[in-house]
Amino acid sequence: MNSHASSKPSTMKLKQTINPILLYFIHFIISLYTILTYIPFYFLSESRQEKSNQIKAKPVNSKPDSAYRSTNSLDRLASVLYPGCDTLDKVFMYAKNKFKDKRLLGTREILNEEDEIQPNGKIFKKVILGHYNWLSYEDVFIRALDFGNGLQMLGQKPKTNIAIFCETRAEWMIAAQAFVTLYATLGGPAIVHGLNETEVTNIITSKDLLQTKLKDIVSLVPRLRHIITVDGKPPAWSEFPKGVIVHTMAAVQALGVKASVENKAHSKPLPSDIAVIMYTSGSTGIPKGVMISHSNIIAAITGMARRIPSLGEEDVYIGYLPLAHVLELSAELVCLSHGCRIGYSSPQTLADQEIMDRIYKNVMNKVNEMSSFQRNLFILAYNYKMEQISKGHSTPLCDRLLGGNIRLLLCGGAPLSATTQRFMNICFCCPVGQGYGLTESTGAGTITEVWDYNTGRVGAPLVCCEIKLKNWEEGGYFNTDKPHPRGEILIGGQNVTMGYYKNEAKTNTDFFEDENGQRWLCTGDIGEFDPDDRKKDLVKLQAGEYVSLGKVEAALKNLPLIDNICAYANSYHSYVIGFVVPNQKELTELARTKGFEGTWEELCNSSEMENEVLKVLSEAAISASLEKFEIPVKIRLSPDPWTPETGLVTDAFKLKRKELKTHYQADIERMYGRK
Repeated sequence: MNSHASSKPSTMKLKQTINPILLYFIHFIISLYTILTYIPFYFLSESRQEKSNQIKAKPVNSKPDSAYRSTNSLDRLASVLYPGCDTLDKVFMYAKNKFKDKRLLGTREILNEEDEIQPNGKIFKKVILGHYNWLSYEDVFIRALDFGNGLQMLGQKPKTNIAIFCETRAEWMIAAQAFVTLYATLGGPAIVHGLNETEVTNIITSKDLLQTKLKDIVSLVPRLRHIITVDGKPPAWSEFPKGVIVHTMAAVQALGVKASVENKAHSKPLPSDIAVIMYTSGSTGIPKGVMISHSNIIAAITGMARRIPSLGEEDVYIGYLPLAHVLELSAELVCLSHGCRIGYSSPQTLADQEIMDRIYKNVMNKVNEMSSFQRNLFILAYNYKMEQISKGHSTPLCDRLLGGNIRLLLCGGAPLSATTQRFMNICFCCPVGQGYGLTESTGAGTITEVWDYNTGRVGAPLVCCEIKLKNWEEGGYFNTDKPHPRGEILIGGQNVTMGYYKNEAKTNTDFFEDENGQRWLCTGDIGEFDPDDRKKDLVKLQAGEYVSLGKVEAALKNLPLIDNICAYANSYHSYVIGFVVPNQKELTELARTKGFEGTWEELCNSSEMENEVLKVLSEAAISASLEKFEIPVKIRLSPDPWTPETGLVTDAFKLKRKELKTHYQADIERMYGRK
């Protein structure tokens, strides 16, 4: 499946300024090098281009609405990773027995922390880190067992909800293995709703989150009895509600060691039991709790693991995305079940917001600051690798000079722009896979093959599921369209979840079972077999053209001048407008070159600066091959960043279009000429 049209290599090459004669000589040397290295490559390896062109999925029958399956699972969808391991506790036990003394979870020691004031006045916590301290599979098993026994001593009953509201860290995974049912929320205003809806009495958190996010809301959760902090006991405060006790994780584990639990029968989960209630980030309205069973997770990680070749004990995974997101949880469970190490980074060292796009922008900013010689040298090497990759060839010498420890990068969530994907291929010397999935499908749907370097696609269905397209008449998408069938994406398979917690009406709207008992999810996304648009991101303009707002944003968000962007349109007007959070350094420099002065707020509120930024956006949009009607005609510059705290983006930093529309309503009316 494609997420957006592939870009030609020629449109993604960097422009160079170098003497034509010198350039000719350099190209001659490069051509000679290419010929010499191509000969052994040709005989020793199969062309990646040939593999990319292989058929990866086929319809199961000849009907237009037929489901497509991976060519590796045409006869039967996969659902179990290891024979007999149909629940998470069995998978962990299998992995513990197989990889007993191998390292599993690693945490870097913090040597020093200091506050660093940024130019905009915000404080960034700078962390100096040391070596990793590792826990083996056996260590994790013992700690999880002790913690689970300790929770029982605190009154936690089997198969009842317990909340984990914590940063991504080793203790999160230990807690997840301790009990058969848990729930994770993304925080913010949603946590009160989630805690009360799931009727939890115990919550696992950190000192920092307890003192910053939970402190002010615990009084709104009347059933809460125990708070367990994973990293030591925080200072007590007088406003603490009566009857709520704070424990450390170590104390609960010690309680579990001392407890006489030998005579207590441990309740073993069934494949159909809920393993996690995971709350979606909620781009509109309150978050929904998705009920994910053991069999759902097992099927999902089975499908994901099959797309990662040679996964095993030599691999190390960097854990930094929120474990309250299904993609991170699934990825870490894939690693745990295959003997991989998981190294946790400090939340301050890696951003969880569009990290690949940010790496691209920061590196390109550095390149632009280089001397002319350095910049042209980088551009020559970059364009050379771009050309070789587009032909399906490798560049082993260049790759060796640039490192080689990174074996694979996977991207999920929002579509990755073709420019960023190719940049990561070139500079990190590894495949960059894109995937498609939802919380409601346990994160599983599609992942590109590692040898597929094409941009703008999300790959074939995983071996655990099948995908079909449903006609969307209003949008003009039909599964009979030629040359490529189009329509709403429906995912079927054992990874499709049980529905929404305490929300039967919404469950019946988004999920259904067919005549064979197969469970299906109606994703609300539009796709085609061989552009990735959500229904709510598609807008029909006054003249009848359909605009994908996500496509417009993906084409423009990589500009150094742009920190964030939201495209907007409605059917009463014939053009697109946009809200833009500009990069402070870049906008200030642009203002200086144009002779504008003023404070940050004055620059952002300046109509002259809006026009200057619009010129940059328009040039980039044309370079990205956007249609004329897709290019924003007017914009509003925002002096304030969009964060989950502002309510304009989700906790996963996805745009909340409804809230952004409300926030900028006066500007929308101005830009559409009503004021």
